[in-house]
Amino acid sequence: MIRKLRNNNQKGFTLIELMIVIAIIGILAAIAIPNFLSYRTKGQNSAALANAKNFYNCAMAYFADTDTTATSITSGQAETEGALPGFTIDSNVTIAGTSITDTNGTIACDLTFSHDQSDKTYTLASDGSTS
Repeated sequence: MIRKLRNNNQKGFTLIELMIVIAIIGILAAIAIPNFLSYRTKGQNSAALANAKNFYNCAMAYFADTDTTATSITSGQAETEGALPGFTIDSNVTIAGTSITDTNGTIACDLTFSHDQSDKTYTLASDGSTS
């Protein structure tokens, strides 16, 4: 009986081979995880920036279509779905500040845009630029 067991050609991996594979996977994970977190943060910042620029463009289109001399869009209107035609806010982006106002062609803006999971805040200027 013992001879039968010893003559069997058993196949498999040795402990050393398994440990080397686990070490390689650990090294790859140590490199990939920080890069992934960095890419995720950049994506969140880009979402806030894109919402700021899209809001400004939609507000300018709204002002151009409105015939009144003083028009204002508040941050509450911006966060309400459908309140500003053509603008859909990302649910993870927060708009702070009071309003963007068009008075006789002069734009005044004090809105900020930030992603809920990022610490970067973008301030929308009256010329549409962000900082």
